[in-house]
Amino acid sequence: MIRHELSPLLVLHNGHAVDESLAPVLALDEFRRTIVENVRAGARLAALFGRPVGNGSIRLVAVLARAELAVVSTEAAEQYAALTPDCEQAHGFEREIAEQWGIRPLGHPWLKPIRFQPPRGKKGTGEEMGTGPEQREVPVPSSSEPCGVTHFFRMEGEEVHEVAVGPVHAGIIEPGHFRFQCHGETVYHLEISLGYQHRGVERAVAGGPNKRTVHYMETLAGDTTVGHTHAYCRAIEALAHCRVPPRGQILRGVAAELERVANHIGDLGALAGDVGFLPTMSFCGRIRGDVLNLTAMLCGNRFGRGLIRPGGMAFDIDAATTDKILQQLQAIDKDVHGAVELLWNTPSVLARFDGTGVVPADVCRRIGMVGVAARACGMEQDVRRDFPFAIYRFAQIPVSTWNTGDVFARAYVRWLEIQRSLKFLREQLESLPAGPVREAVGPLAPNQLALALVEGWRGEICHVAFTGPRGELAFYKIVDPSFHNWFGLAYALRNQAISDFPLCNKSFNLSYCGHDL
Repeated sequence: MIRHELSPLLVLHNGHAVDESLAPVLALDEFRRTIVENVRAGARLAALFGRPVGNGSIRLVAVLARAELAVVSTEAAEQYAALTPDCEQAHGFEREIAEQWGIRPLGHPWLKPIRFQPPRGKKGTGEEMGTGPEQREVPVPSSSEPCGVTHFFRMEGEEVHEVAVGPVHAGIIEPGHFRFQCHGETVYHLEISLGYQHRGVERAVAGGPNKRTVHYMETLAGDTTVGHTHAYCRAIEALAHCRVPPRGQILRGVAAELERVANHIGDLGALAGDVGFLPTMSFCGRIRGDVLNLTAMLCGNRFGRGLIRPGGMAFDIDAATTDKILQQLQAIDKDVHGAVELLWNTPSVLARFDGTGVVPADVCRRIGMVGVAARACGMEQDVRRDFPFAIYRFAQIPVSTWNTGDVFARAYVRWLEIQRSLKFLREQLESLPAGPVREAVGPLAPNQLALALVEGWRGEICHVAFTGPRGELAFYKIVDPSFHNWFGLAYALRNQAISDFPLCNKSFNLSYCGHDL
């Protein structure tokens, strides 16, 4: 751990823990200036949140990611000058802080609930935020109002109309509300409202870890079981000063890349279905199942539940199972090439993908997008390379990018990642070292701060853990990659035909429950 030479930041390594007292606590104006200046210089706001620190006071904590990871904090007042007008990446985070703690960011352009959760701090019901001149038309509902009651942006004019979709959808998916402001078939603005099934995972984790904690992580976003459980375990291992054995580290990487491949294949099939191209849709649905079955061979569960535990892996594989997985990977590689190449060789598919739902690189950077969606805009960012951890420190996977920022780019980046992940899987399984897969985990160190980033299949997953004086988890913060990217989806619909929404939505494929954690 070192202190940054140019600004008051505590620099951390990914997956390490330090004494919380080392994190600088700045004055509010210096805190704001530090974040704004670092983001303008190329840093990304990985997390911004409030946490109680005793005597009813709230501390704002920011995690910045650039060439290194850094933490900075401040003591919150009843209100402060919002970061969002000068740092758009803070938009959703400041809405969350206002909702959770009743601390008002003055000048925030669109301060409305983000999850419809009752306030947690002493600041009250949420009514204290008021309806000042900065947002007269956006009153923040109090906890006495029904969940989901809020105000939406509206356009006025002849032939302008609204189209409301959800929160209940015609499928077995989580609830989410989409409201389109349209003129004819053209979408001028899409507003997304989530939080209908907020589950309070972060609150439930406080006081642990206990036997339930890891299960909260595994079900936090069901299609990212491996990603979130991996991040949680790395935070716990940092706090307990535990080292995972090499074989366990490699098997974690295998599980993570299987999760990535399965979801990317499923998404390419779904994109094909959205434009009525049934061959690739049908093939990819079956091939995705084949990949999920490989995860089941590791632990008995197709989504990887029960596989990763603090200290390493709960399951090992023998030589016969390894050989079987390698044989299946060879067949999957052949099949997925045949299915996906059909997309790129079909002009009618490319005509629907090209130029649809474009997010320019400068917009992507300003709003802080992550993962596949960001790499499709030409952003070379990937936790596996930028903040390497575990097996990725020794066996790096090239960052897959495209630069058009449209549906085609988001599809093609997935295809590049599938190929590179399959190569990684074969290399690691063919050279799997002998030895244990798990080490014992001792008690957590008291009064510590741990930070763990993992590149989930959607993008960057950030877990921040604070321990109390007895080593218990006093506070736990989770940022799913979807949290960064929902506004990117809204931007992609601007000036698009409303009929393009299913295609744009699937090209992002964001997680409702990952947001509503």
